[in-house]
Amino acid sequence: MIIQEITVNGKKFNLRLADQSIMEARRLKALYNAAYEDPESFEEISSAISNTINQIATYVEPEVSDSDLDGVIQAIMKVVEEKSKEATESKKPETSERPSQDSGKRRKTTKKSKK
Repeated sequence: MIIQEITVNGKKFNLRLADQSIMEARRLKALYNAAYEDPESFEEISSAISNTINQIATYVEPEVSDSDLDGVIQAIMKVVEEKSKEATESKKPETSERPSQDSGKRRKTTKKSKK
């Protein structure tokens, strides 16, 4: 678990980042995208968005007021996206600019004799 300090409207909050909170933030992003792509489904999705926002807010201390909630959620989404990018970049294999040892070498072949 990672504790990340975020500042919203001049107030400091501590965000507990764990697998569950990261999954909730990703879920919220997917819900926002679904509502954006299909505005007619917003009413169906809005309840899930609200529930997810409330769940994400529980990962923040001190308790978030309604006036700070939007800013806190935006900050959390940004932190999760940055952490995801860092994780992706750290998993990329390192590339070497040296040519491989096999390049340019000839291989010997042996011919089988016919019986």
